[in-house]
Amino acid sequence: MIPLIVLVVMIAAVAFYFVGIYNNLIALRNLYLNAFTQIDIQLKRRYDLIPNLVEAAKGYLAHERGTLEAVIRARNTALDASKLAAASPGNAAAMAGLSRAEGSLNGMLSKLMAVVESYPDLKANKTISDLMEELTSTENKISFARQAYNDAITDYNTQREQFPNNVISSTFEFKKAALLEVVEKAEERQAPKVSFT
Repeated sequence: MIPLIVLVVMIAAVAFYFVGIYNNLIALRNLYLNAFTQIDIQLKRRYDLIPNLVEAAKGYLAHERGTLEAVIRARNTALDASKLAAASPGNAAAMAGLSRAEGSLNGMLSKLMAVVESYPDLKANKTISDLMEELTSTENKISFARQAYNDAITDYNTQREQFPNNVISSTFEFKKAALLEVVEKAEERQAPKVSFT
């Protein structure tokens, strides 16, 4: 009788151990899904600011219409990619599409900022100044949210790949989740050259 009780206790202990692993994987997956939601909130905020910035700049930059239209096109492409990524956070194809679209949008915003900087009247405009400040603040929030998301993804992927967690993760189809990386051009990674002569 005692060996049977010991066997039942051991089986129950193993079962509880594997249930704990399963629950931990669920918690980690929910953590990275929530982290992506925070990115999505900030991206939507930025997507809402961009048309306001373009509209405010239109009066000053009538001859820069191509730049303004390119910014709006890049914004719309990034918005579409964001919607796809929000429908499937962690999906490698969705994250890669969002990374590319965000990289393109960042490039276009950099061009727009350079144009704004070259027009003192435009740069001094309170509406433009406020919008640029909001956009910069939002960019910082996006960076922090992306870091939190990537940290959560790394924790999740590490846990799902470790033994014996990998047995549970493969059995219950806890798929590998993809990081959200920033796609930058090579020249953007180089430090700017400063000269005081």
